[in-house]
Amino acid sequence: MTDLSSEADRPAAGRGGSDGSHPNGNGDARSGYAAFADELAARARVADLIALCLPPVVLVAVFSLPEATRRSLAFAYADPTLLSAFTAHYVHLGSDHLLGNLAGYALLAGVGYALASLSGRRRLFFTAFVTYLGALPFALSALNLAVPRDAVGFGFSGVNMALSGLLPVLWYCYARDRFAPSASVAALPAVFFALVGWIALLALPVSTEGYGIAGLAIGVADALLAVLYAASSDLRLPRSLRQAAKSVASRPGHGDLLVVGAVVAVGYPVVGFPADPSGGGSVVNLYVHLLGFCLGFIGPFALLAGGVFDE
Repeated sequence: MTDLSSEADRPAAGRGGSDGSHPNGNGDARSGYAAFADELAARARVADLIALCLPPVVLVAVFSLPEATRRSLAFAYADPTLLSAFTAHYVHLGSDHLLGNLAGYALLAGVGYALASLSGRRRLFFTAFVTYLGALPFALSALNLAVPRDAVGFGFSGVNMALSGLLPVLWYCYARDRFAPSASVAALPAVFFALVGWIALLALPVSTEGYGIAGLAIGVADALLAVLYAASSDLRLPRSLRQAAKSVASRPGHGDLLVVGAVVAVGYPVVGFPADPSGGGSVVNLYVHLLGFCLGFIGPFALLAGGVFDE
């Protein structure tokens, strides 16, 4: 979300069954990337793909409205309304802002859906997806009022950051399902704190004074919390990183998705938390981005840890 200078502002195939290889129409076994593509295509559903396409359609439709109408749908912190608390998250005033959020959504939703489908977590994904689109905008706007200012907030990036928060949960489910079945969900907070520490270092560049010290302190504290949670969950690291890498590389498609998911989970915060959030008459709302990420992770993790989505 951005402030306009007054915000741009189940069964799992890896367990007890096939590893993803399916016979083709001639009865011949397929393997490697072909088998991965076959399994992903078999698990994907047309209704799912239509649902995933709806947010971009809505964003583009809203952008086609007259600018005066779009501005009236933005969230004015000094004069908030229930309607604008929701609509603001679907409003963009500039094409660059819109295209950036569309690209981010395509990446996060696409990778997230692939991870969820192949790990048998479609229900988890779409429960979070619908919640982020329907309820999260109200929560983000309400929490925004905790920081009084004369500004106007708009943009889909808060929802994108929630999808970014969901991604580590889905990645962990996929990694456990396909590569480490003994891993415990109790270790997931370690991933969360590690990422929050990374975000702190991005948003508050390290220096010897002011916010730089705060960023370093938060990063170190989160790193320690990540280690403590990992230790308390009996998380076992592979004895040989080289052997683990070979194991991932030996699973064409599945190994690639594991790596891509990790790269996106770690890399997307670089986009969401720039060192210099101001520019072009608007300010990137880092507060909303952090809220989106945290809420996007905490809700699905709590449901997953509580066994709500256990088959």
